[in-house]
Amino acid sequence: MFTRDQKPARIDTLIGKAAHVNGDVEFSGGLHLDGSIVGNVRSDREPTSTLSVSPGGSIEGMVDVPNVRLEGTVKGDIHAPGRVILGATARVEGSVFYGVIEMTLGAQIMGKLTQVASEKVAATGGPATD
Repeated sequence: MFTRDQKPARIDTLIGKAAHVNGDVEFSGGLHLDGSIVGNVRSDREPTSTLSVSPGGSIEGMVDVPNVRLEGTVKGDIHAPGRVILGATARVEGSVFYGVIEMTLGAQIMGKLTQVASEKVAATGGPATD
């Protein structure tokens, strides 16, 4: 999406732009959000699990997913021990805990940035390689 060496995220679940979810969402694999969620978003702990949020998508709650691609808005903390990719229209009102982060000019974070040991480092004891 932002770099040449990345393949598109796998999408197993899609929440459309007309959908409004009120409550926690738990998923495995990949979730793409065009609508809105008021509640926490969690995935299984698989290192490949990915949440992608389109420019019109929004989450009001905590996000706990290994990999996050954000173009929309999150009002809450993001815990992503893998990779966080923030596009130009990304807005975060909360802290971001990440393994690796990529930010495009225009992305906004109103909170703290904290690097954590990525899942690849924790699993292998060595540096993360992509």
